[in-house]
Amino acid sequence: MVKQISVFLENKEGRLAEVTKTIADSGINIRAMSIADTKDFGILRLIVDDPELASKVLKEADLTVIVKDVLAIGIADEPGSLSKTLACIQKEDIEIEYMYAFLGKCEGKALVILKVSDNDKAIAALDKNGIPVIDGQELYNL
Repeated sequence: MVKQISVFLENKEGRLAEVTKTIADSGINIRAMSIADTKDFGILRLIVDDPELASKVLKEADLTVIVKDVLAIGIADEPGSLSKTLACIQKEDIEIEYMYAFLGKCEGKALVILKVSDNDKAIAALDKNGIPVIDGQELYNL
């Protein structure tokens, strides 16, 4: 599994720049990110190469931070791969809370981050269907 950092931010000018500067100043490399926002706040989701340090420095910067286990998968970079992957998860009655894709150095694969209701059950379903789950350390080193 992969550690994802979620940071709750006020939706105000410059806030995202401050957070990314805090991360950069600590020598942490961002591997993937997603942001969802409303009028008043946003949730920044990050995959970084050193999740423990990222959590520490962001908390020291007085930010609200949550670390969660998520799944990273590599699927064939071709039409229908995501649909087949999601179908095998749905077939096992596993809820997908959210997901985001990103570019990486995983040759011939599209990389996807999934937050699901049951990681172990999802890993079993993916494995049964030949869909590789990417280890956290492997992803951090991309």
